[in-house]
Amino acid sequence: MDPHRRTVRALVSKLSSVSEATRIDALCQLRLMSKQDPETRPIIADAGAIPYIAEALYSSSHPSQENAAATLLNLSITEKEPLMSTRGVLDAVAHVISRHGTTSSPAAVQSSAAAIHSLLSSVDAYRPVVGAKREIVYALIDILRCHVSSPPRTIKDALKALFAIALHPLNRATMIGLGVVPALFSLVVKDGRVGIVEDATAVVAQVAGCEDAADAFRKVSGVGVLADVLDLATAASMRTKENAVSALLNLVRCGGESVAADVRDDVAFGALDGIADVRDAGTAKGKSKAAELLRLLLGESNGNGNGNGNVVLSSDNCSSFGSSRNHDSE
Repeated sequence: MDPHRRTVRALVSKLSSVSEATRIDALCQLRLMSKQDPETRPIIADAGAIPYIAEALYSSSHPSQENAAATLLNLSITEKEPLMSTRGVLDAVAHVISRHGTTSSPAAVQSSAAAIHSLLSSVDAYRPVVGAKREIVYALIDILRCHVSSPPRTIKDALKALFAIALHPLNRATMIGLGVVPALFSLVVKDGRVGIVEDATAVVAQVAGCEDAADAFRKVSGVGVLADVLDLATAASMRTKENAVSALLNLVRCGGESVAADVRDDVAFGALDGIADVRDAGTAKGKSKAAELLRLLLGESNGNGNGNGNVVLSSDNCSSFGSSRNHDSE
């Protein structure tokens, strides 16, 4: 028998031990193996470890939670299908994330949020499945609400997970219903850390591509916040400005002329220069979106609208998001 397979089987057998110390030691070794040697990941999955690892997330022991969550994160890089097809995995992840402010280890919460993002980063079919787990979506949003007490890395991983969930259009209404819009704009207005604001505006841009977004944005003066971001006096990063442009464009595309009129009013002073700056100095995608937004707001005739400023939908609404971390970093 292959030495790796023999070692993994021995460790998996220890996961059912009555001794918590034995279980933690086995989890720790599986975590290190799955991080340092990618070839062991399918062996770990095939050996039946996943149900035991998921069960460890319910433990009151922080070391158990942390090693289990980090192992799931490592496995999520290559073993997405075994994780998603194992009953109870998502419920266990939801259990950890939903207790981010009470009994869950902060490190386990962070790894669990990162695992959600990893699972959804490349497989479209998993996004509606996770989006239907309201406990997961609500808990990720609640991490943003508690941004003062949540660790920055956990906030960023929660944002990345929400971004991946929002890539499935039908998930956006659920996210809005669970309060993602005020949570996101609170981050943009109150947090101030460049990386977090950039990531928050990326999620804002995705959520804006939904018919329910216009009302939710109005309740928090969201368009005004995005206009402030685009004002050159705020010195926002180019990625943040591109995300703001994408959000406004998606909002107008979904809301039509009535929303476009509201956007025109809010961007009339200062923000138009910011949109023009993205058009002139942004990425290729950013330039294209800024040019389209300017045409729609100024009512000029082009391939995406008509002389009356009416909006025609476009299928490309992705915003700009930062790089992701692929495994636990400890």
